[in-house]
Amino acid sequence: MKKWLILLLPLMLFAKEEVVIKVAEMHCPLCTTAVKKALKSVEGVESSKVTLETKLAVVIAKDGIDDKTFLEAVKTTGYEGVMVSRKRLKE
Repeated sequence: MKKWLILLLPLMLFAKEEVVIKVAEMHCPLCTTAVKKALKSVEGVESSKVTLETKLAVVIAKDGIDDKTFLEAVKTTGYEGVMVSRKRLKE
C-alpha cells in the first residue's frame, strides 16, 4: 500500500483542476480585468480567463484550493461569485 502512495504522491501534488465561477454583476471590461487579476493572485492559480458576455471566470489551478478561497478573491473586487463547476484535468 505504501508503494502506491509514494507513486501517487507526485500526481496529487501536481494535479490541476478547472474551476468555473459565475460573476453576474460584471458589466464592463474593467470589471473582467479586476476579477481576472484577483483570481490570478490566489496562490496555486496557473491562469484565469474572465468573459464579459458569459459572465464566467474560468480558472486553472492546482488541485485542492477550496471554493471559499476563489470566492473571497472575487469578493475583493466588489463582486459576488457563485461556484458553477470544478473539474479535475487529466495530466
